[in-house]
Amino acid sequence: MPAKKVVLIVVDGMTPAAFERAAESGRAPALAFLAAHGDYRRGISAFPSLTPVCLSSIATGAGPDEHHIPHLVWWHRSERRIVEYGSSFSALRAAGIAQSITDTIYNMNQRHLSPKVTTVYEAVDAAGLVAGAVNITCYRGRTRYLPTLPWVTKPAYGPKRFFYYGLFESDQTGAPFAVRSRAAGSTDAYAAAVGRWLVTRDGFDFLAYYLSDFDYSSHLHGPEGAEDVALVRTDAAVQALLDAAGGGEAFLERYAVVLLSDHGQTTVDRTARLESAFARFADDIIVCASNRAAQVYLLPEARTDAGQLAAALDGEPSVDVTLRLDGDDVVARRDGADGSPDELEHPDAPLRARAALMNPNAGELLVSAAEGWEFADLGGRHHSGGGSHGSLVAGDSVVPVLTIGITGEIARITDVKHAVLEHLDGR
Repeated sequence: MPAKKVVLIVVDGMTPAAFERAAESGRAPALAFLAAHGDYRRGISAFPSLTPVCLSSIATGAGPDEHHIPHLVWWHRSERRIVEYGSSFSALRAAGIAQSITDTIYNMNQRHLSPKVTTVYEAVDAAGLVAGAVNITCYRGRTRYLPTLPWVTKPAYGPKRFFYYGLFESDQTGAPFAVRSRAAGSTDAYAAAVGRWLVTRDGFDFLAYYLSDFDYSSHLHGPEGAEDVALVRTDAAVQALLDAAGGGEAFLERYAVVLLSDHGQTTVDRTARLESAFARFADDIIVCASNRAAQVYLLPEARTDAGQLAAALDGEPSVDVTLRLDGDDVVARRDGADGSPDELEHPDAPLRARAALMNPNAGELLVSAAEGWEFADLGGRHHSGGGSHGSLVAGDSVVPVLTIGITGEIARITDVKHAVLEHLDGR
């Protein structure tokens, strides 16, 4: 019997606890239905546990050492400029609005994502099948698309079925404008309308269905607060897929499912500006901080090194651990002493630390925030009083993973692509 088609549902920022409560409480009937029919476990995200890094890891099946996306904000050494993918509007403005929009929409996929990795969309299309993507920001495919806005002429390259917040659309679905009211859930409402249209037509072999409103709400209200504000909307967006197939049972007769988040979130109530801790090195470094992780870059003529920068953060309450390379060895500095990442209690710390540091776009020093702390971004913005993510700690790094009809093991988000392709190979 041919393998079923696959729907990958990514709920941005949903913690395992949030998913488990949703499945058990009855407040989220679509999630509960899927959970009752699937195999559930907890998996591990990438580091930094930030959306561009994590979605690139899901789409490519590779860590940041291979796909080359290092952070939400980073220093482009060859172009000598900051790349900012959208930490906040203030951060975009500080980095340059026009350049930042171009980096986020186009360059991340066409220039920054390594050409040596293959996305799941490229692999599915190469197999003669139809890949689709809704709103996911790592979307690189083989099909050329012009924007829906008449005054924008730069093309993007996505999968055969491609929907990106209404800016790029492979088909006219009648979906409402995606970003008309983000706080009210318009982004996921757009995804739901597109998803309903696609499932009604059974118009794909693989679909990446990305729901971002839960993360947006969690930043504002905290991880638990998001369950009160956004959970019902998230569940409705999943229910739209089930209903389009004629109900949950009919949906599962047609599709295998992978449902997970890209990262977790933890509550933050304190904010730090790392630039202050590095004031005496200001002429030697570039600090790229956002959410709960930072990258520090040495300029070519720097009169310091990563070890001195790490020592400068000794006693800084906002910092849990710093990471750097000493030759081929990863050094984790914590509580004023150098050690090995093997000594850290954080999930998969040695593997994730090395992958982050071996990214050619990474800083010489990586900084992971302490519990409850966030680093202000380029524009000085933060989520204090809400939720954030990015660090090595378990709350930021552990994700819910639910599979239905997929036999491949998914212990990390980098396992998703392989499990999907292994399943579809049965077709």
